[in-house]
Amino acid sequence: MGILEGERLLHWNYFLALESDIENLARYIEFTKDNYKTYSTELTNILLACCSEVDVLSKLICQIRNSNSKAGNIGDYRSELRENYPFLESMEITIPRYSLTLAPWENWSNNKSPNWWSCHNKVKHERNNHYQEANLQNTLNSAAALFCLELIFHKEITVSNRIEPPPTLFKPPEDFATISPTIGGPMTLIFK
Repeated sequence: MGILEGERLLHWNYFLALESDIENLARYIEFTKDNYKTYSTELTNILLACCSEVDVLSKLICQIRNSNSKAGNIGDYRSELRENYPFLESMEITIPRYSLTLAPWENWSNNKSPNWWSCHNKVKHERNNHYQEANLQNTLNSAAALFCLELIFHKEITVSNRIEPPPTLFKPPEDFATISPTIGGPMTLIFK
């Protein structure tokens, strides 16, 4: 018996695993302003993983638009991604279950790195002094930033204009994609 293999969704599946980890957090930390500064080992793990994947996807997206791209850090990514995706800095991701709206790239409009990225670097390189920066606020924003890049990346590479399964916690901007049932099938994320 043979095995047929279709399109691999490595980055999407990794995002969904991280999203599942974030959903599990809500059993222990209410996603509310009162808890934004809550920090923990689990939040550290998720923050570092999300930011690592932000780095990977940013580089890939830059290379999709320019095969000679040498972008290799957040400043380089800002320059190239803003040029090709000017809407990114105002892109809003919602978490309807908790009535949250996140704009994780908004600092780019002031030519600054996102706060969550700067905090991630502090946690990554000087955790002994900045462990408290691995908090709920930075973790949710880093995950929302990753979701923005996932949407852009998969819209660029997906042939079918859809991706399954859709996220369960994060919701894309309505002008970019929708989450809808397919006829007689599962829910799917459909790009506009």
